[in-house]
Amino acid sequence: MELTRDAAWAHLSEWTETESLRKHARAVEVVMRRAAHRYGEGAADEEAWGATGMLHDADYEKWPEDHPNRIVGWLRERGEEELAYAISAHYTKWNVPYQSQLDKALLACDELTGFIVACCLVRPEGVSTLAPKSVKKKLKDKAFAAKVERAEVYTGVELLEADLGEHIQFVIDALKPYAEELGIQGRDLRKN
Repeated sequence: MELTRDAAWAHLSEWTETESLRKHARAVEVVMRRAAHRYGEGAADEEAWGATGMLHDADYEKWPEDHPNRIVGWLRERGEEELAYAISAHYTKWNVPYQSQLDKALLACDELTGFIVACCLVRPEGVSTLAPKSVKKKLKDKAFAAKVERAEVYTGVELLEADLGEHIQFVIDALKPYAEELGIQGRDLRKN
């Protein structure tokens, strides 16, 4: 991969101005970096998988009607076909087949990461005591985080041949070290 993390973040920041979408990009980056070790080839995949997670929604804020065309085009111009393809596949309306572990992992991690962050934001303890059982219960509540595509969560986990509860725990564990940066440490643990 030629694209550096710093260049990817600079591009994301240029196209994405809201803190909430930047935090989502960072959260998915963190989870995808960890996913490279669980579902991919480890350190050899970490940078590419992290950049894919970071950039998957980079064009959404400025051009929601054209998402993900702009970021896919930008990546292809730079020769980052693997990242561009995975981001194309994550946009399920395009019906792009899931070919690689990267494609499957992005689908399995993107929506679930956003959903878990939403769970953390309504808990006094944030991510510190969040358990898969609570996340599964909230997934059944269609009114909670209603914009989260639950079908994508389930399909991604199935494509990875993973257990839903174990994958939820994996995402929680990936996010915990970054709780303060992502604002999911909980109200009881925030510094005044």
